[in-house]
Amino acid sequence: MTPGTLHRPPPRPTTGDGGSPPRRPRYRRDRPGIAYLFLSPWALGALLLTVGPMLASLYLSFTDYDLFTSPEWVGLENYRRLFTDDARFLDSAKVTATYVLISVPLKLAAALAVAMLLNRNRRGQGFYRSAFYAPSLLGTGVAIALVWRAMFTDTGVVDSVTGTFGWDTGGWINEPDYALWVLIILAVWQFGAPMVIFLAGLKQIPAELYDASAVDGAGRWRTFRSVTLPMLSPIILFNLVLETIHAFQAFTPAFIVSGGRGGPSNSTLFYTLYLYERGFAQFRMGYASAMAWLLLLVIAIITALFFGTSRRWVFYSGEDR
Repeated sequence: MTPGTLHRPPPRPTTGDGGSPPRRPRYRRDRPGIAYLFLSPWALGALLLTVGPMLASLYLSFTDYDLFTSPEWVGLENYRRLFTDDARFLDSAKVTATYVLISVPLKLAAALAVAMLLNRNRRGQGFYRSAFYAPSLLGTGVAIALVWRAMFTDTGVVDSVTGTFGWDTGGWINEPDYALWVLIILAVWQFGAPMVIFLAGLKQIPAELYDASAVDGAGRWRTFRSVTLPMLSPIILFNLVLETIHAFQAFTPAFIVSGGRGGPSNSTLFYTLYLYERGFAQFRMGYASAMAWLLLLVIAIITALFFGTSRRWVFYSGEDR
């Protein structure tokens, strides 16, 4: 372009027949109606199947309701009777607390130990991982609970093996001192799900940290305590919260192993089992609703304590402490 000439804009493209170029379609960026339309199935499901029943059970917890007559408002009477007039409620709370305090740490310890073993490269790695995960894949169903009950009866394989060493219990599920341990062992045996999560966390730990630990002369235990545990602390918190909630909600194994009675001598009377007995065997649905909301409150408090204390022992990569 020579000095003094005017700069002309380039010609606009045409459609080929000399007409005007096609216009781009205009899209509206704010169409909340479409978003609400796609969200409506989930919203209706949450409202009708979750929020609605929860509010209904909250109302029923303040009433005397037997499924056959209209609910009668009694205020806090159900909650008062739980702590003052119901010895089996206190027994169920004690059994459940014992089950949670023993089974959850043992299950997480077994899951972490096996995950560290499977984190090494060796032949048949896929087979071992599948084999250890299989019990969790089977779940705590009725079939597994029936097999477990048959194993721990007075004629079961466990009592037969222990009898050869002079330890004849007469069947674990028939003795109050051993019956709860049957359910604890069943819970620990199904450590596959937290094991897989621990294994994924171990894969994310940088190898440079282990090299630096080896250069400093740290042994295996010191490396595990100073490198592995801090780097796995978010995974430990995640598994701890999930497994604690699952332990509080355990029902099927106790129901099958104890024959739905929580025996012997209330040694396997889980909280959920007693809730089921009150609500669906004795038709005290208002009383059972109060128990359900009390369980929800306890789980919420414990979960809040886990997250509230996590700043003291959970380390996140990139944090400056």
